[in-house]
Amino acid sequence: MVQLEIACFSAASAFIAQQSGAHRIELCADRLAGGITPDFSVFTQVKAQVKIPIYAMIRPRGGDFVYTHNEFEQMKQQLLRFKLAGANGFVFGCLEENGQVHAAQNKELVQLAHPLPCTFHRAFDEIQNKELGLQTIIDCGFNTILTAGHPSNASDGIPVLKKLQVQALDKISLMAGGGIRSGNATQLLAETGVHWLHSSAITLGDNAAAAEIKALLLACQSA
Repeated sequence: MVQLEIACFSAASAFIAQQSGAHRIELCADRLAGGITPDFSVFTQVKAQVKIPIYAMIRPRGGDFVYTHNEFEQMKQQLLRFKLAGANGFVFGCLEENGQVHAAQNKELVQLAHPLPCTFHRAFDEIQNKELGLQTIIDCGFNTILTAGHPSNASDGIPVLKKLQVQALDKISLMAGGGIRSGNATQLLAETGVHWLHSSAITLGDNAAAAEIKALLLACQSA
């Protein structure tokens, strides 16, 4: 069965995600920036009450994914702090100035996270040579790639997602994310063959909607 991860930008969304049957939570802050490292106090609040896996975003700021030495040191410190506090996995992605995967930085973070799994986030969608990028990410030790297959949304990226899923096979999990809602999930799953969906499930207001999560889960179950 296809699995569903909910991007949660608040403790309230995380509680709704668990109660509605989501399989995993990506916990982050600042929805308008596309997600950054969550506040540590929010993480500890969620960890105390949520039993499904919680992956913490490690991203010190919004904007691009090219990090200075100081920013990278901050990312390492954040990862270790959340690891000690009980995170079940991590979500991050470092690029070089030429737009390629920064292998050295990513490998170091993956090694710090070990044995916890890591997801390379939608920085992947800024990579021009996605086939090469996918292989580099596999070599870095990531377990999952979160991608829309397109700079805007996953519906427009269906042809690329389908191609990447063939390349990924059993080497790494491909998780489709970017504008995914219950209205387009069934078509996307049928045409791409991915085994993970990622959505904030926000339909109104600032928090995930229980009805939307349940509708997404129905699409996952029927895939």
